[in-house]
Amino acid sequence: TPHGMTLDELGKDSWRHIQAGSEATAISSPDKLVLIKPATPDITLNELARLFGEDYDIILTEGFKQTSAPKIEVHRREVGPPLGTINKLIAIATDEPLQTKTRQFSLQDTKGLADLLEKGFIRPQRERISLYINNVPIPLTAFPKEFITNVLLSMVSSLKGVGEVRSLDISLRKAPEQS
Repeated sequence: TPHGMTLDELGKDSWRHIQAGSEATAISSPDKLVLIKPATPDITLNELARLFGEDYDIILTEGFKQTSAPKIEVHRREVGPPLGTINKLIAIATDEPLQTKTRQFSLQDTKGLADLLEKGFIRPQRERISLYINNVPIPLTAFPKEFITNVLLSMVSSLKGVGEVRSLDISLRKAPEQS
């Protein structure tokens, strides 16, 4: 990795933490932050996206071919034929013309792909709110979004020294009930 930052290098403290079974290990440098967290083989796209929070307009991932999320296939001639039928395939980035009705971009056409994503998938939002209960995302329509936002902002704005609230993160983990 650039700037001398290495991930999980044998003998380093971060490597020792991971080997000892830490739940998460962070590595930082002046210009990067890396979080290493054991993943389960069945991690969902929603769980992965949740790790990033609400600060990003779009998150690009690799894999997740079976999900209902929109997909862009990256096809290279030397790898072999395209993958075939992919659910919700919106584009193919390729180094050769393909016989398909799916929109194609050159591998070098990053602007074209960025424009496709920006115009088709990034929606400006004034306020963002998400609700997860037991790690399951709960879809919110306009009314519950507004209601929850107003209740939370009313509660925290009454606290001394809070000032203007631009973002608010609340996490609740209940202790297991004792028998």
